[in-house]
Amino acid sequence: MRKIYIVNYKGYTLRHKFFADFVVPDKITLEINSASGIPALFFAQVLNYLKVSQKDLGLMVTFRENKLRSRQVVLTNHAP
Repeated sequence: MRKIYIVNYKGYTLRHKFFADFVVPDKITLEINSASGIPALFFAQVLNYLKVSQKDLGLMVTFRENKLRSRQVVLTNHAP
């Protein structure tokens, strides 16, 4: 299920929104991409999703290569 997150920063609602590919309700944000490996940009994107959604667990998955790759992202501090 794709989820749209409105971003609030220092009391202001930003015009930019985050679009998470899949969100397991109240549990995990799942980011799926077709890329070689797992670039740092995707890691930063999942961290941003976790901060905005105030969730603790994200999973990045890529499938461009002959094998599926994944990386778990855990956010332990939700402070801005």
